[in-house]
Amino acid sequence: MLENLIRLTPPRLKRRSKMSEQVTGELQKLSAIATDMDLIDKLRTQAIQSIGSVGTHDALLALLDLAANEKLNANERDLALKQARNIVKQSR
Repeated sequence: MLENLIRLTPPRLKRRSKMSEQVTGELQKLSAIATDMDLIDKLRTQAIQSIGSVGTHDALLALLDLAANEKLNANERDLALKQARNIVKQSR
């Protein structure tokens, strides 16, 4: 049954889901960098900014997760909130 649905899926939708998977994978990597306390602050900050530049709903969720992470310092959490706010503003 699932194979029949896959065959009926237009190629354009298949490409979108593949791109979405790639973006999600990149967001996971960037989130891991942003929360790695063994890295210098500058790299974690750049990772947060990169997540914000993605601008998707998934990026918004990732940023909110970072803002709620008590292991990050206050500046990084604040930056994550600012980036999340920018994504919300862009979607209006």
